[in-house]
Amino acid sequence: MIRFEDVSVRYDGAPGPTVRGVDLTVEEGELMLLVGPSGVGKSTLLGAVNGLVPHFTGGTLHGRVTVAGRDTRSHKPRELADVVGSVGQDPLAHFVTDTVEDELAYAMESLGLAPGVMRRRVEETLDLLGLADLRDRPLATLSGGQQQRVAIGSVLTPHPAVLVLDEPTSALDPAAAEEVLAVLQRLVHDLGTTVLLAEHRLERVVQYADRVALLAAPGAALVTGPPAEVLAVSPVRPPVVALGGLAGWVPLPLTVRDARRRAAGLRERLAGVPVPPPGGVPLPAAPPKFSGDLPAPRREGRRALLRGLLGPGRRPRHGSDTSTSTSTSTSTREPYALVSRLAVRRGRVEALREVSLSVAAGETVALMGRNGAGKSTLLGSLVGLVDPFSGTVRVGGLTPHRTRPQELIGHVGLVPQDPRDLLSADTVAAECAAADADASAAPGTCRALVARLLPGIDDPTHPRDLSEGQRLTLALSIVLTARPPLILLDEPTRGLDYAAKARLVEVLRNLVAEGHAVVLATHDVELAAELAHRVVILAEGETVADGPTADVVRSSPSFAPQVTKILAPQPWLTVSQVSTALNEPTVCAGPGPEAGSDDGTGGHPERAEPGRALGRDGGDPPPGGPGTTEDSEGAGAARNTERADRASGEETAAAGAAGARPVPGRAGVGPGAGRQDGAPPVCRPDRPGTGPGPDEDGRAPAPEEADGACSGRGGDVVASSTGDEGAAPAAEEER
Repeated sequence: MIRFEDVSVRYDGAPGPTVRGVDLTVEEGELMLLVGPSGVGKSTLLGAVNGLVPHFTGGTLHGRVTVAGRDTRSHKPRELADVVGSVGQDPLAHFVTDTVEDELAYAMESLGLAPGVMRRRVEETLDLLGLADLRDRPLATLSGGQQQRVAIGSVLTPHPAVLVLDEPTSALDPAAAEEVLAVLQRLVHDLGTTVLLAEHRLERVVQYADRVALLAAPGAALVTGPPAEVLAVSPVRPPVVALGGLAGWVPLPLTVRDARRRAAGLRERLAGVPVPPPGGVPLPAAPPKFSGDLPAPRREGRRALLRGLLGPGRRPRHGSDTSTSTSTSTSTREPYALVSRLAVRRGRVEALREVSLSVAAGETVALMGRNGAGKSTLLGSLVGLVDPFSGTVRVGGLTPHRTRPQELIGHVGLVPQDPRDLLSADTVAAECAAADADASAAPGTCRALVARLLPGIDDPTHPRDLSEGQRLTLALSIVLTARPPLILLDEPTRGLDYAAKARLVEVLRNLVAEGHAVVLATHDVELAAELAHRVVILAEGETVADGPTADVVRSSPSFAPQVTKILAPQPWLTVSQVSTALNEPTVCAGPGPEAGSDDGTGGHPERAEPGRALGRDGGDPPPGGPGTTEDSEGAGAARNTERADRASGEETAAAGAAGARPVPGRAGVGPGAGRQDGAPPVCRPDRPGTGPGPDEDGRAPAPEEADGACSGRGGDVVASSTGDEGAAPAAEEER
């Protein structure tokens, strides 16, 4: 159904191809899972299926991609719309209409289906995805997860033969994710739909995959095979696979059920062993003091508007409540943030009902619950974005919605679900320089954080050209540069692979150890288990649970992490806890690519040819030096959200960033090998190999590019979004 034949994609100005020499066949009725670290080119491969690459994104496509017998070189996206349905990482970019029901019907209207057929399919999709209660809601009023379900539903209604999905569950709560994946499985098994999807939360999807395709590093050869065999050599692994590797189970389990059947011996070894505290460190007996003075924000008010303390078009309020200073509030045992009986209304909807919450210095709290439960609203109330209907909110002695942004920014920082709300400059370097100036931090502080969290993001890159995970990393770094006493994160791991999440956890733990408080709204149960001291579960705007992480998640079938389900009734939460208890190093995410390895195997002789053992479709890349590209007129102006994939070293351990300073006044301590404090390396279950990532010496040579690359006659296509207005699919044209 889908066939890649020696496909390489290169963008204007890139030093080499984003993906190179890909040979892959996805059969009819097959669910293929595309995995790999952030920024290796997964979204580029997905975009090549529906023709957006290169007709809409620009760049040069070498080789051939066919879908249901149609060559994407000669069939533009609108000519493939009846065959391929695709959903990208950003659902907002997908929407064309204003309401849920209209959005579900739009694609069918474009294809000219009969009204009776359209009505029936809309009703079926509303029921399948649990959207019936939202049918008349404006799309702008939905939560991020609800928007993602609508985006998925809008491509299901035309009943395409091929579905291409880029992180379809990243913003969904666990129950909603299971519903969506169950729908996909039904389409595959009952209707023969072909599904190609990329996902970082492998613990959710790997058991549904027929095969896995692995891109281990930028430009690396594609490795395909059965899920257990590919994940055995993958630099990204879900916790169930990491625990199986730690326990020495062969073959590796893919589901909690398989792992539980084999866990009796492991439970015996762990019986009576003390469980390390959640969040990495126990709560301090008294709130720790900050290691340095709080930065004084500069550029009165202007950067506060850009950094998310105000919504679009909202003006700063005059007057503030300054009854308590920062110094007194951080040195006492009183909660730094206190919400009491808070109620918030949005029109007729009660977003929050009598919610109370306290957050102390040195504490991490995870907000969890279904999509639309009120998590983002609660975070918004802590930064003054939301006016209470009743109740009180206090942060550092201030009332947020009555405090001027330029004053509040020294007390609290928010990273919203859409990181673009924080980004206003034209390059990554300019964003980081502005963040340093606003926080009165040493020049290079923000840039060092970016390099530590996700290596390989280039300074000249425009923020809109970054992938979703890279854009989130930049926004996180901007907020963390100011080091506010209270840090608020709304879905902070969306688009991040396991290694990037592990680095984020390490940075946040360092800040918490210094006395900062962290509140994160997340559907990532593994992140909550790894980082949070407390978990608060919201439902329909009300608090239904609030307690220590282990107590809350262990009693919940929806929010329990995989390790808890496998080792129950014992109180384990993460693979890192099990590894510490067994006093064994954890090869938690497979061997990371190392220098000198041209196959992404990390230089292990026994894994030198994983592609041949597992059936690598592409074989070895052809020899040749760096290719050359002749871009068609206007191609250089086209930007692509995954153009930054060309950056190598995505999985390089944080310790490899020499001299990086993640926060002012603290030397960077990488989460991998070679810690500065002399302690032995600690490998997290969600951290790929701790050795150095691939460098230029470790890359396979680029394929030779034909002289006629730009003619469109020699198997290569060069396209520009500015040079072909008709290249976008129907939805893009309508907009």
